[in-house]
Amino acid sequence: MKNKLLSFFLMIVIAVISNISCNKKLDEAYRNPNAQTVQPVENILPSVIGAMLGYSSAAGSGYGLGGDGIIIGRYIQYWNNYTLTTSDNGGTQYDKMGGTIGGSDALGSVWAMFYYGQGANLNRVIDYGTAQQKWDYVGVAQAIRAWGWLELTNQYNNVILREAFDASRQQFDYQDQTEVYDTVRATCFRALANLNRTDGSVSPSNLAIGDAFMNGGDVNKWKKFVYGVLARSYAYLSDKSTYKADSVIYYCNLAMTSNADNSTLKFAALQTSGTSNYYGPYRGNMGSPRQSAYISNLMSGRNTTAFVGVNDPRTWYMLRENTDSTFYGVTPGVEGTTSLSANLRPQNFWGNPFSSTGAPTTEQGRYIFRDKAEFPVMTASEMQFLKAEAAFRKGDKSMAIAAYRLGISLNFDMLAANYSTNVPPSKLITSTVRDNFLANPAVVPAMDNNITLTQIMLQKYIALFGWGMNDTWVDMRRYHYMDIDPLTGKQVYADFVPAGGGYYINNNGKPVYRARPRYNSEYLYDIPALTLIGGLDLDYHTKQPWFSQP
Repeated sequence: MKNKLLSFFLMIVIAVISNISCNKKLDEAYRNPNAQTVQPVENILPSVIGAMLGYSSAAGSGYGLGGDGIIIGRYIQYWNNYTLTTSDNGGTQYDKMGGTIGGSDALGSVWAMFYYGQGANLNRVIDYGTAQQKWDYVGVAQAIRAWGWLELTNQYNNVILREAFDASRQQFDYQDQTEVYDTVRATCFRALANLNRTDGSVSPSNLAIGDAFMNGGDVNKWKKFVYGVLARSYAYLSDKSTYKADSVIYYCNLAMTSNADNSTLKFAALQTSGTSNYYGPYRGNMGSPRQSAYISNLMSGRNTTAFVGVNDPRTWYMLRENTDSTFYGVTPGVEGTTSLSANLRPQNFWGNPFSSTGAPTTEQGRYIFRDKAEFPVMTASEMQFLKAEAAFRKGDKSMAIAAYRLGISLNFDMLAANYSTNVPPSKLITSTVRDNFLANPAVVPAMDNNITLTQIMLQKYIALFGWGMNDTWVDMRRYHYMDIDPLTGKQVYADFVPAGGGYYINNNGKPVYRARPRYNSEYLYDIPALTLIGGLDLDYHTKQPWFSQP
């Protein structure tokens, strides 16, 4: 009887094992397409980094800073449309500081970047990296997430925070900016904790595989990047009674201090969109914008208050000349061909004639307007200007002017080292050219006490030209576009006229302060939450964000 029971038991065990084996073979042959498959974090991180400027996928393209930056650049008058257009969501509308209307995703690229292009992918880098003890990858992912939270909330103010990556929900609630800023800092500190780890599977050479096109696997550069995010998060609260100048200075000192520390996106430029700079000729995104009259006047000595009579040597790197070899630009909301005589109309950013929206047959762009040009995300120069402003507000004019001078010097050196391509040989920046510029008392006052907010903020405006649109927009909104410099009695942003003096009709006479969330997610599925924050109001884009309010 015992032998029969044993035989019966063995038959059951064999049958179970056989069934498991059969199921295993079936699972291997016919994998569930909906089952999550662990991918190497080394393969995920590059697309997450690429999404910072311009993410491309089958479900959409252009998600990142690049697409929205073209529009934000019009708000802050880095550039404006070369010709008038009356189409919805066209150049003239944004030149007049209008917000996006109708069923357009314009100004929704950063939203899509954060929640779609980076969202679940960053989560997987963190989850898989934690399981594999690749703490450097986890720290980098958290650094990018912290940076993303700050970029996101500064552009949209109210965003989806607590339920951001809850895949079980179809509608989401929005949180206030104060909570997002807290999350930025908490995420920064988590990133630093992981970037400081050297145990487990941490490997600089392995990190360099996934980080080939930003910081090259250099953990110290990523730490400085995180400190830079923290510095920004404190600097941007200058309108608050809780503003802490010492915190800004502290984190600036820990962030980038030389151009070797700069975080920039690199491109192989293999004649494909994904390998080319978003602003280069191959991708064709900068055909309509022309440099503005504001930046051209500022760098050519025509501003009535700041750097009067000073021809900035950097114009030959950043801007485009006209047939007279001088630098003029377009006025927002004004037809370029009527506001500028033929000899004053600048080339487009790729070196073609003013009226051309196309790229040249051979690449002749300069600065960041080339397919292979590095695109700065955060620089040592920017950190010095943040420090200069904080020191000024603290009353330490000596520190302020030293940081201000160093910020300008670092920007000159970055241009000379990385952006001399297609600059006329006679216009190349040398140490003598740089030092002569810094020795000009119209640029750097001889006396510490004579430094002004106007000088600090406008030299920062120049140093961030073309790539720092979001951060310059934060600065201009902190100063409400036309706040007065207490030392000059004139605007901090001297001569700046929002929208060229004519706001879009939906603005009700107010400047723009935020972008609306992305249409193809929020305005199709999240109407109840949008209603609570006034997102359906035609002038929603003119409501001030939390950071610019007292």
